[in-house]
Amino acid sequence: MITDLWLAVRTNKPRLARDAFFPVDAYKQVKAIYNPGLDWRDRLWLDFTLDVHAAHALLGRHPMKARLIRVIVDSPGAAWIPPGYCYNSVGYWHVANARVVYREYGQIRSFGIASLISWRGVWYVVHFGGVLRGAVGMTDAPSAGTGYAGPQGGC
Repeated sequence: MITDLWLAVRTNKPRLARDAFFPVDAYKQVKAIYNPGLDWRDRLWLDFTLDVHAAHALLGRHPMKARLIRVIVDSPGAAWIPPGYCYNSVGYWHVANARVVYREYGQIRSFGIASLISWRGVWYVVHFGGVLRGAVGMTDAPSAGTGYAGPQGGC
């Protein structure tokens, strides 16, 4: 799924990362809000598509030359988000602030994945950038080098 995610960023085609993104059916089961399917489509997926565009913009003039090296995930920092917290009807595992590390023009660069959620043993991307924001794409802490995974927090 990370390969799909990286291809989506390189080609600026968010739909290529759909299998790596938190599924709508899971979201409907997790969220205790009015019409979670609509929220998934009009907020969660829309924000993610904007995030992919923002990540693509980091890659410069020749994005297809950028090469994924690894994704750094602070696995020991995974947190259990209990039912009732963050408008949830069921609990799930969450990791904040993972890092996508890539090489471009001989230099190591990276950006964050603000939120990963585990559903039935599979980790999915939810946000590259901030959870609460306007209608703008975001990446979490783009930097030269690998950057730092963490700190943990969020929903």
